[in-house]
Amino acid sequence: MGLNFPDLGIIGLYLAGVTLFGLRFRAGQRTLKGYFLADNTIPWWAISLSIVAAETSTLTVISVPGLAYDRDFSFLQLAMGYLIGRAVVSFVLIPQYFRGELVTAYQLIERRFGQRPRTLTAGVFLVTRAAAEGVRVFAVAIVVRVALGNLLTGVSDFQRDLVAIAIVIVLALLYTLKGGLKAAVWTDVMQQTVYVAGTVVGLVTILHLVPGGWATLREMAGHAGKFRVFDLTLNWTTKYTVWSGIIGGAFLTTASHGTDQLIVQRLLAARSKGQAQLALLSSGVVIFFQFSLFLAIGAMLFVFYRIFPPQTAFTRTDTIFPVFIVNHMPHGVSGLLIAAILAAAMSNLSAALNSLSSTVIVDFYMRLRPQSTEARRIRLSRTAMVVWALVLFALALVARSGGRVIEVGLTIASVAYGGMLGVFLLGALTRKATGRGAMVGMICGLALNLYLWLFTDVAFTWYVALGSAVTFAVGYAASLLMRKETLSTV
Repeated sequence: MGLNFPDLGIIGLYLAGVTLFGLRFRAGQRTLKGYFLADNTIPWWAISLSIVAAETSTLTVISVPGLAYDRDFSFLQLAMGYLIGRAVVSFVLIPQYFRGELVTAYQLIERRFGQRPRTLTAGVFLVTRAAAEGVRVFAVAIVVRVALGNLLTGVSDFQRDLVAIAIVIVLALLYTLKGGLKAAVWTDVMQQTVYVAGTVVGLVTILHLVPGGWATLREMAGHAGKFRVFDLTLNWTTKYTVWSGIIGGAFLTTASHGTDQLIVQRLLAARSKGQAQLALLSSGVVIFFQFSLFLAIGAMLFVFYRIFPPQTAFTRTDTIFPVFIVNHMPHGVSGLLIAAILAAAMSNLSAALNSLSSTVIVDFYMRLRPQSTEARRIRLSRTAMVVWALVLFALALVARSGGRVIEVGLTIASVAYGGMLGVFLLGALTRKATGRGAMVGMICGLALNLYLWLFTDVAFTWYVALGSAVTFAVGYAASLLMRKETLSTV
C-alpha cells in the first residue's frame, strides 16, 4: 500500500509541531543550572517518562520487534535485570548525587578522587556516548528508507540516509539550542506517549488482519517458540539467558543510569532526592511494559508474514515493523506512527546533545576558565551542541555498516560502562580507594572489555559485570599497594 501524500503531510506537520513545541521552552535559560537542569522544576513523572524515552527511542521501536521475530521473548530477561539495576542506583548512587550542587555525574568523581579520574571518566563518556548515539541516529535512516522507498526510487540509499539524518539532527538542534534540558524532557514526554499509543494501534491492526485473530497468533507463535522467555543455559556467548540477563542487565542499568550523563542529568533535574528515586524506579515498570509490547508486536508479525509472505525477503529484521506500518496500517495512522518514530529520535537526540554539551562545559571548560560568566558559559554550551551535532551526523553515516542497531548500540556502551561503573562503586562503597588506584582499575576494566569485544565471542551482556568487577578489584588493590609504597617512603 505505502504512504500517500496525506501521510507525508501528517509527518511534516507533526515534525514541525514537535519542533515548535520544543521552542516554547526557550525563555528563561539564563544560568547554566537553568539550561542543563531546568532549575529543578520538572516533576518526577515527567522525568520518569523522559528516562523511558531515552532508553527506548527509535532503536526500541524498530529493533526490539525484530528480536522476537527472529528469536523469542528472551530479551525480557535483560529487562528483569534492568529493574534490579535501578534499585541499586536509587539507593546507592542517587543519595551521593544529591549531596551538593552537581550538574554532571563526573563532578561526584572529583569530589571523591580528584581531577584526573574525573577527566578520565568524563572523557570516556564523551567518546562512547557519541559512538552509541551515532547508531541511534542511524536508526532514523532505516525508518525513512522504508517509509519513502516508493517515492524516492531514483535516489540511492546513501543519499536518502544522508537527508534523513540531516533533517532529524537539524530539527532537534533547533529547540535544544534554545530550550536546554526542559525542552528535551517535555518533548520526550509527548513523543513517548504518542509512539506507544501508535504501537498499540499496530497491535490491534495485526489482530484484525490475521485470520482467526488471537487464537491463530497464539497457536502459530507458540508452536514456533516465540513466547519463550527463560533460558537457563550458562553460556558466556549467548546474549540472552537468565544469568546474563539478570546479572548482566543489572550491571548494565546500574552503569547506564548511574554513571552516564544522559540519564544522570535527568535525575539531577528532579525536585528532590526522593523524586529522583521515584522517577527512576517507576521508569523500570514502564520499560518492562514497553519491551513486552514491542516483543509481542514482533511475535505477531512473525505469524502475519508466515500467512502473508512479503514480496521481498527481509534483509535485516530492523525493517520489519516499519515495513508493516507503511504497507498495512490505515492511512493517517501509518503517517502519524512514522512521524512519532522520527520525533522520538529527535527527543532522544536532544537529550544526548544536552548531556555531551554539559560534560564538555562543566567537566572541562569551567575547570580551565572558572571565572567565566554565566552568559558566556551558556553561549559556549550552544556552540558545543552544534559541534556535537556535526560529530553525530558523521558517526551515524559510519553506523550504516553495522548490524542489528539495538545490539550494536548496547555493545558500544557496554564496553565503556564496566570501567566507569567500577570507579563509581569504588567511590561510593569504599574509603581506602585512591584516585590513582581508581584510574589504574578503570584502565584495566576498559582493556578487558575491549579485548572481550574485539577478540572473543563473549556476549555483550556480560561486559559491564566483568569490566566493573575487574575495575573494582584492581582499583582497590592498586590503592592499597600505592598507599603502602607512599607510607614506606615517608
